[in-house]
Amino acid sequence: MNNNFSSIRPIFNEELPQVFIETYGCQMNVNDSEVVLSVLQKAGYALCDSIEKADVILVNTCSIRDNAEQRIWGRLDVFLQEKKRRKGVVVGILGCMAERLKSELLEHPAVDIVAGPDSYRDIAKLIAALDSGSKQINTLLSREETYADISPVRMDKNGVSAFISIMRGCNNMCSYCVVPYTRGAERSRDPHSIVKEAQELFDNGYKEVTLLGQNVDSYHWHNPDNPTESVNFAQLLELVALIDPKLRVRFSTSHPKDMGNGVLYTMAVYPNICNHIHLPVQSGSDAMLLKMNRKYTRDAYMQRVAKIREILPDCAITTDIIAGFCSETEADHQDTLSLMKEVGYDSAFMFQYSLRPNTKAARHFVDDVPLQEKTRRLNEIIELQNRLSLESNQKTLGNVYTVLIEGVSKRSDQQLIGRTPQNKTCVFDAKGYKIGDYVNVKVLSCTSATLIAEIVEEPQESSFLKRIDFNDIRNDIKEIGKDLKEIITKEINNLKNQKNDKN
Repeated sequence: MNNNFSSIRPIFNEELPQVFIETYGCQMNVNDSEVVLSVLQKAGYALCDSIEKADVILVNTCSIRDNAEQRIWGRLDVFLQEKKRRKGVVVGILGCMAERLKSELLEHPAVDIVAGPDSYRDIAKLIAALDSGSKQINTLLSREETYADISPVRMDKNGVSAFISIMRGCNNMCSYCVVPYTRGAERSRDPHSIVKEAQELFDNGYKEVTLLGQNVDSYHWHNPDNPTESVNFAQLLELVALIDPKLRVRFSTSHPKDMGNGVLYTMAVYPNICNHIHLPVQSGSDAMLLKMNRKYTRDAYMQRVAKIREILPDCAITTDIIAGFCSETEADHQDTLSLMKEVGYDSAFMFQYSLRPNTKAARHFVDDVPLQEKTRRLNEIIELQNRLSLESNQKTLGNVYTVLIEGVSKRSDQQLIGRTPQNKTCVFDAKGYKIGDYVNVKVLSCTSATLIAEIVEEPQESSFLKRIDFNDIRNDIKEIGKDLKEIITKEINNLKNQKNDKN
């Protein structure tokens, strides 16, 4: 597989045709925009920073909620004015909204190109084909496309942290969700290309990668040339972690029904795999979970949380929650609140239910919870989570964490910002350090959203589980499975005993 990383960063050259890319929605969309830019740079385009300079304006869209789509319709009016001001400007709509609303978008006078998530290889050809005088569309979904051979051009500002897509599509068919219809069937990317991409990022100065998938736990690649050879997510996670101890590894998103213990044991072995799991629950009610087609119960979810706490005691757990799903009762809502308290989430993404056309919920259920009631329930969820987040952050007071500096604080250019391994945002005085440095920080105070800390010189004190040096036993580990589980369990018990002896 030939990945060419010669242009890992954007090209800015006013002598070349200019493209402006606007991205909405999830981290997958951010990565997709980087794939699009890679294709266009190879075709002779350069990135620009405003629509006023652009020859081509591309908008990578989101359809997860109605308000996300409404924002795009509003932007199209702005683009139309730009097209009237400068003749020849091309506007293309990409992503999930392009896949879902093909015809409606093509009818808009601002739109020249509609391109779905599996058509990005052809984006330069679609632009060139406009010379024929007709609008262009490609929204065919693929069962094979993973863009494994395309090296994304990184559009992040810090040059420190990057997303790597390990799979595309989704097979879960949650009743409220439009993703399987806009991104197609699930397919896993060749692990060799993933490791190569991560290695090249590290060689180019990146210190952190986030492995992305709609459901990373169902990643399972089979070698087409050797059916007996396969790689699951725990094994892929290990392969990436082995690149270098100084390369931090994160991943998102996990699914409660698919997350196995192998992933947790792998996280326990490698200190450079961050102790944070995003585990969407959506609801604490079994009735709602069944209606949502989530394929797990409240009890099964709590068992998964318990296993995370057992193997990774200092692991942060975050989640997604939907308020006011079809026919949700007050009792269902209270079940969600009680589950939130039981888990003690570090943070959460919380939303009112937004009916998505053509989903199972739209076809078979009634969106019958009044807007006022949805709003009340969402506000209660947000209020509770703010308390839980504050309680979680207060537990870090006095602790020392290794933080990767990712940027400058918005409040002061004398302060820097980074995240702990638990994905908690941390702000501290610069003291001469710069973006890309690792620093040890001690937490002094906090809000529900941020840790306020100071840089300390002493090395981070090892936690009773996470900072184990497994180098002396790695040769005894043949695979992620029984042998590793026994080793980890033994080490956990030893460390617990040591901690009890100290107390």
